[in-house]
Amino acid sequence: MSLFFSTFHHQTSFRLCSRYSSSSFSKSSSGIKRLSSSFLFVNESERKTFPHRRVHFSRTRMSKRDFGDTKTAATSSKRHQSMTGTEDTIGTHDGSFHCDEALGCYLLQNTEQFSNCRIVRTRDADALAKCAVVLDVGAEYDVAKLRFDHHQKGFSETFNDFKTKLSSAGLVYKHFGKEIVSKKIEKSVEDPVTNQLYLKMYKSFIEAVDGVDNGVSQYDILEGAEPNYENNTNLSSRVGKLNPNWNEPFTAERQMEQFLKAVALAGKEFDEELNYLANVWLPGRKPVEEAIAKREEVDTSGKIIKLEQYCPWKDHLYEVEKESGLDSEEKRVEFVLFEDESAKKWRVATVPIAAGSFDKRKGLKKEWAGLRDQDLSEKSGIPGCVFVHNGLFIGGNDTYEGALEMARVSLEAKD
Repeated sequence: MSLFFSTFHHQTSFRLCSRYSSSSFSKSSSGIKRLSSSFLFVNESERKTFPHRRVHFSRTRMSKRDFGDTKTAATSSKRHQSMTGTEDTIGTHDGSFHCDEALGCYLLQNTEQFSNCRIVRTRDADALAKCAVVLDVGAEYDVAKLRFDHHQKGFSETFNDFKTKLSSAGLVYKHFGKEIVSKKIEKSVEDPVTNQLYLKMYKSFIEAVDGVDNGVSQYDILEGAEPNYENNTNLSSRVGKLNPNWNEPFTAERQMEQFLKAVALAGKEFDEELNYLANVWLPGRKPVEEAIAKREEVDTSGKIIKLEQYCPWKDHLYEVEKESGLDSEEKRVEFVLFEDESAKKWRVATVPIAAGSFDKRKGLKKEWAGLRDQDLSEKSGIPGCVFVHNGLFIGGNDTYEGALEMARVSLEAKD
């Protein structure tokens, strides 16, 4: 299911044409080369065109398929384009940019419908009216007219059952995301894997962009509470830092140059996340299913499982437990055993109470915290102990039998 891309060079000449080249892009771990796309900047005093390379797909082209609002959008697009006479422009606002419109532009240019479109950056209503599709500007959300803004009063659109209000990136993804995922993983829109990854990509990647742009906190924060540390390394923060600095020229040329970098950055990370989910995360479900099916062979309690091979197990564990009716406190898994292939030793891991949480369902035995090697073996009475983390969420032993015993003793311990 590896992602496959090819590139072609799209170049068009216009009056007052200036060419910008984006910074060089190295291949990602998936071997995908990222190249920027064509852009057009428009404001009241100038009109400049910026031809660039773009990403394009070389495999099977998508046929028309009905999956939610995308078919409506595609049909309406043809009618709208015929009225405006412009089938080759994507409109968004000029000035300071954010992650949502940068990512939204990348997503649109990865659809069959808009793959040949340039980007118009302007707030001029007449110029935007001529665009085939507009995002993050115009105060209008209308799928039939291909208008995807989220700033207008009363807007409250969300993605399926999620609670986070959508940004322009989320709106584009909601209506075109399944087509984009389908193309990149080279499966049909109707394939269950496409739908699974479409939903997972929103949860693991797109929703954070929506939340940050709309000012939605990731957690509820008590009044007066201060964060323990700052996090300015997320994608939205890094895109924001690409805006021209306050003490350098804020020209149209400089804005466009930096916006190109933002689109490329957001697109690169979208592709890398999808590649990870499709080729690393998703295949990890099978080993977890097998481990849960054999849990009582490991320990009669059914609360300890053994992975035959390490994989990203946490998300899959929660899902398989729920699907199998094992998500109650009496039946749920408490410890996961797997071999550290590099160290050739076994690990015993606790299960977080929820994905991303540092709190655990049940920790390793408290008296073992921070102990190592012989000290730990003597304290526990279990040969071959290597360590137990101070946080009691993971430990190690030279053998599988030793790791299993550490899990069993911890399971019986009264916290």
